[in-house]
Amino acid sequence: MISADLFSNAVVSGILLGGFYAAVAVGLAITFGQLDIVNIAHPAFVIVGSYTAWIINTRTGLDPVLAGILVTPIFFLVGVAIYRIYYAAFERTGQESLSGLAFFFGLMFIIEVTLILVYGVDYRLVNAAYIGESIDIGFVGIPYRMLVPFIVAVLLTGGVYLYLSRTFTGRAILAVAQDRLALQLMGADPVRVKQFAFGLAIATTAIAGSLLIIIGPVEPSVGRLYIGRVFAIVVLAGMGSIPGMVVAALIIGVVETMVGTFMGPSWSPAVSFGVLLLTLAVRPAGLFGRQ
Repeated sequence: MISADLFSNAVVSGILLGGFYAAVAVGLAITFGQLDIVNIAHPAFVIVGSYTAWIINTRTGLDPVLAGILVTPIFFLVGVAIYRIYYAAFERTGQESLSGLAFFFGLMFIIEVTLILVYGVDYRLVNAAYIGESIDIGFVGIPYRMLVPFIVAVLLTGGVYLYLSRTFTGRAILAVAQDRLALQLMGADPVRVKQFAFGLAIATTAIAGSLLIIIGPVEPSVGRLYIGRVFAIVVLAGMGSIPGMVVAALIIGVVETMVGTFMGPSWSPAVSFGVLLLTLAVRPAGLFGRQ
């Protein structure tokens, strides 16, 4: 028989985990959901964000979240540079479908191998006053190492959503994949808009990476575990829907935690792929449809 306290703790843990998944997936919701760029290397940039937070935290003692926020402008510029290469080599010539996918696939492995060569395969940890502490609400225990990433993830996704929905540049990003000609008639350059959007998407990985290394130790190949999850979240949400992405992330987080708790952790990795396949079969447009 399933106890109420075990069930409640699993649900709360799933919600907290889902919030973190939203932080990881929000950048992909922009690149894949709105720009139609299959950036399979997105989780690899999250791992780079984790290592960046670890380096800063180890050398200066700065809080990992603050370290992630501090380097977001650098990640933004890296994203802009990567898009310029992608556009010049593939998108401008109309070869982005297969060659572009290979480009990001190769980029993912370059990042992973570089991290292994420089830092090895040992797991890396960060130090913060709240890591290891928890708060008890009734019979539900909430570790701060999950609560802090959840709160930051909510602020991050909320900030991205408000920017995309309330600013001219944000609305241009939403429009660039839907009606390029109309965007040009409004006086906006689609290439510059996509360049900015891709930079914004990569900038979010700096913060997501800092949250990841707070939740647990990180090594270079951990990013592979999130490829299926983040794509499943974006597809389940409806391509480009930020509110839908949050809902989908919470669903994946709760279902994954419930399966891991009551069926065993070895089943958890199959959850996201199962949800992805079920969504494509039943509702290809996702929960909220394409934005």
